Amino acid sequence: MITSRPRRRPAERDQMNETTHRPGALPFTNETVRTSHVPASARVYEEIRRRIVAIELPPDTTLSRGDLADAFGVSQSPVREAILRLEQDGLVVSFPQSRTVVTRIGIARIREEHFLRTAVERDVARRLAEIGDPATILKVKGLVKMQEALADDVEQVALFKQLDEAFHEALFEGVGQSNLHRHITARCGNLARLRSLDLPRREKLASVLAGHRAVVAAIEAGDPDAAASAMRHHLSGSIERLPQIVEANPDLFA
Repeated sequence: MITSRPRRRPAERDQMNETTHRPGALPFTNETVRTSHVPASARVYEEIRRRIVAIELPPDTTLSRGDLADAFGVSQSPVREAILRLEQDGLVVSFPQSRTVVTRIGIARIREEHFLRTAVERDVARRLAEIGDPATILKVKGLVKMQEALADDVEQVALFKQLDEAFHEALFEGVGQSNLHRHITARCGNLARLRSLDLPRREKLASVLAGHRAVVAAIEAGDPDAAASAMRHHLSGSIERLPQIVEANPDLFA
């Protein structure tokens, strides 16, 4: 499916391709696309985006549209649509009559995306504290409890990350802004890649969990200012470690 940059070792390519067989990953088969109620282009987009954000498809990886179409069992039309969406997200760049390449993680884009996400989610937390919806509070507290069970196990980082995403999605749902959540998610792909590089650390898991607890506590207490402040602090962790993350992974950034 994927032609990696030349310096990648064969063993690394094999490991990357094997991700299609992990539990929860999308099997690239005709049957998957045919039986799903989700349009084929959306399936292709979501799976490729997931792999890019998780750094399973690292920057400078070349994507072959023909190989992608064969792997997903679809025509090249839904692949083109998926690639176009990924370009709009800033995650790939296409060269006419040539190739599509996963972009390097843009530092300027990271800062823009962090500004956008922080501004929006602070307001979401504030409004939830004003509303005090018991159902939303109950839901996010349940998600925090599930994260608590995983916080000491770095091997469960993928599941922990899924719960993290579900936590923030539930907050948006609580103020009736699910569509806005999808928009923010699509526009924050570079920030998401930074978080993927930062997350596989026990200290980071503990920090995320503490942030969620603080946000929930402020919302439950009906304190809008504290909720907004807790959310701002919660979302600042990876951006504060940006210099160290770039220094450790210089080939991934632009």
